[in-house]
Amino acid sequence: MQWRRRHCCPIKMTWTIKRSLFRTHVAGLLSLALLFTFVLFFSHQDWLPGRSGPRENPLTYTIRGFRSPKGEANQSSSLRSLWKEAGYAGPKTFLNLSSLLADGMAGEAGGGGGGTRMGVMGLGDSMSANNSLQKEMGVGGRLSAQPYRYILNEPFKCKDATPFLILLIAAEPGQAAARNAIRQTWGNESVAMGLGFVRIFLLGKGKSSDAYLQSSIEEESRVYHDIIQQDYQDTYYNLTVKTLMGMNWVATYCPHASYVMKTDSDMFVNTEYLIQKLLKPELPPKQRYFTGYLMRGYAPNRNKDSKWYMPPELYPSERYPTFCSGTGYVFSGDLPELIYQASLSIRRLHLEDVYVGICLAKLRIDPAPPPNEFLFNHWRVSYSSCKYSHLITSHQFLPNELIKYWNHLQSNKQNACINVIKDKNGRYRHRKFHGERPP
Repeated sequence: MQWRRRHCCPIKMTWTIKRSLFRTHVAGLLSLALLFTFVLFFSHQDWLPGRSGPRENPLTYTIRGFRSPKGEANQSSSLRSLWKEAGYAGPKTFLNLSSLLADGMAGEAGGGGGGTRMGVMGLGDSMSANNSLQKEMGVGGRLSAQPYRYILNEPFKCKDATPFLILLIAAEPGQAAARNAIRQTWGNESVAMGLGFVRIFLLGKGKSSDAYLQSSIEEESRVYHDIIQQDYQDTYYNLTVKTLMGMNWVATYCPHASYVMKTDSDMFVNTEYLIQKLLKPELPPKQRYFTGYLMRGYAPNRNKDSKWYMPPELYPSERYPTFCSGTGYVFSGDLPELIYQASLSIRRLHLEDVYVGICLAKLRIDPAPPPNEFLFNHWRVSYSSCKYSHLITSHQFLPNELIKYWNHLQSNKQNACINVIKDKNGRYRHRKFHGERPP
């Protein structure tokens, strides 16, 4: 009995301690798992390291997220707040510019304050977290019906004809070689095969100290009559300004165009395929139509070191509305005026394609998926004449490369896919590359 009394209790206590420790460890692990899930859910984009690269990389530009009813409700609430901050009560499609201006002036008279026309907040007014953005956006930061003075304009481009397609090409002032390459290739009037066709390069202002550059741009404009330029700094963070300039130009000077494409100066665009296979001129022009490389359910990048940083105070929602990559999107001719008018009541964001998506959301227009997911590419597609004869955009081309590949594609159009077969998924596979690649 003495032995049993001495030793039974320690044995029993040891088992109790072990069981207690086991429960404690399990509870601790569950708590850590829940904590990690909580942190990941609410700040999943903040722990990513800063990256650099092409602006359209969806993994750095925005972080892919999951959609939920709650997220959709938060997004709608956030978009309404953007519109309300601009002086308007809620989503509203403006049908004419005069009524929009009347609404804006009334809002200003009712307490907009600050002498700001239209009462629209700009990026510089509302953001302090990212100094580089503030520095780049030193342009006043506010929108009005005609925000910047034209330095170069082409008001009579559509005077004698109604174009089937207008190309709005965002280019930097110093990219004369890129503009010349586009004029020789996919931006040449010959690609339209007799249909009305207009090519417009969108430019801002270069450095004020570079008088020679501005002089050469003005000479280029006199020769080709395809440049419009306004008095704002031509920077990455002003791409939204540049795109709205193009929208306003189409709405003002070419309002009856059937279709418009906005793209960039480093793109390869198969204009013939775009016209004949996607837009189909034999059919009546579409209305309220917008398509390109669709980006659905993406969340703002909250990494302050990122080029694509979006401050929560500027865009508080957890998701962007569906938008199309700014490398190349196509829309019907009725949309430029609607998008521009909608923009006048929406606080400006520096991510141009996201901003256009927000304007479409206000207009209750959903971007349409292209008939083939491989038509629009915001990356560089490896070249073969077969692949390039069946796509619309490919990214990151130097001027000499653009000319080289375009000429090769034109010379191989008839036999572009002679050595290629389609697999069961509809993709093109090469049997051999003889005659497929340029020399």
